[in-house]
Amino acid sequence: MCRTGRFLSLGTDAQGSTRETTQSAAVGQSVAWCNRGGPISAEPRINDRIRVPEVRLVGPSGEQVGIVPLAKALELAQEYDLDLVEVAANARPPVCKLMDYGKFKYESAMKAREARKNQAHTVIKEMKLRPKIDPHDYDTKKGHVVRFLKQGDKVKITIMFRGREQSRPELGYRLLQRLAEDVQDLGFIESNPKQDGRNMIMVLGPHKKKTEAMAEAREAQAARKAGRQGDAADDDDTADGDTADAEESFEAPADAG
Repeated sequence: MCRTGRFLSLGTDAQGSTRETTQSAAVGQSVAWCNRGGPISAEPRINDRIRVPEVRLVGPSGEQVGIVPLAKALELAQEYDLDLVEVAANARPPVCKLMDYGKFKYESAMKAREARKNQAHTVIKEMKLRPKIDPHDYDTKKGHVVRFLKQGDKVKITIMFRGREQSRPELGYRLLQRLAEDVQDLGFIESNPKQDGRNMIMVLGPHKKKTEAMAEAREAQAARKAGRQGDAADDDDTADGDTADAEESFEAPADAG
């Protein structure tokens, strides 16, 4: 319970009796001040911020030193030129480790960044078609579906019916089956075609997981980069050879004379 100062004020009436008056405004302000507080830090306590009489100490290489007084632990930290970091505050006594805290924070940030980079988010793409789609447009739409499936994304295929086309749902069904057969090497029917008002919907799922597709994309990008660097090196060698041939041809008449 925090101290909020004086909540109640005491006053005396004309008969000398004591009455208690509630200062609601002051109470509300004081309670808000207590609840607001400051930001809670998620970082562990280090060095002189640790306020316990003794700690269970872990050495720089992970060896168990044992329970030692806090002053002794801080002395060892100075001796090793490291930080004393509280790694298990709820233990009794708290567990502290000798480490380079700055280096530890940097490595943790890099690991978190790499984890976010490799994290796969399932995305559902959408492709809309008409029952009587032109063959060229169909090939274009199918190319987009192929690209999405290669990237490891799901694809929601929507057939849009208009007017009298609504009385011919078999047209949309056959079109969806045709598309599924054309991309069966890359994906499968995750949700069978179903009528949804004026539309017919089917969902295709990729055979490859998102993480696998991302890894292959990075490998392909690295291979293309290496190929461009190799081509640039070949061009430089060719240019040097042409320059040497030009110098020899220029000096030849002088030797003949």
